[in-house]
Amino acid sequence: MSVVLGFDESPGARRALDLAIDIAGRSDELLVLVRSVAPPGGLGEEFTATVEALTDLARTGLQQAVDVATAAGVRTEIRLVPDRPAPALLTVADEVDARLIVVGLWGESPLRGAVLGSTPHKLLQLSDRPVLCVPAPADEGD
Repeated sequence: MSVVLGFDESPGARRALDLAIDIAGRSDELLVLVRSVAPPGGLGEEFTATVEALTDLARTGLQQAVDVATAAGVRTEIRLVPDRPAPALLTVADEVDARLIVVGLWGESPLRGAVLGSTPHKLLQLSDRPVLCVPAPADEGD
């Protein structure tokens, strides 16, 4: 089994990384870091260039998370998924038979998340696996 972490370098995601490392490390499980690289709509040359740019940025951000996890002795794997964040996390969780999906919160209110369709809210509604939502630190939330 493994632990899947949605990671986007936000304060909530950085805090979620620490918790996911602790959980994966205690149970000697693989930590799978997932990042959506799907730009909004479109096709053609601009779309392809946008996906490539998002992929490069995602790899850089995820490598920093991998370095932190590796220093803590936790095995990692990176998955860059060309889909929206919630479907990307659900797909990877199924592929790796994750026991848990971990995501950070941006500090938005539960009502705003429900109305606007935040990734954590979507995961809580759609996932058949446990979802751990980690709040951003109080001094860094939006």
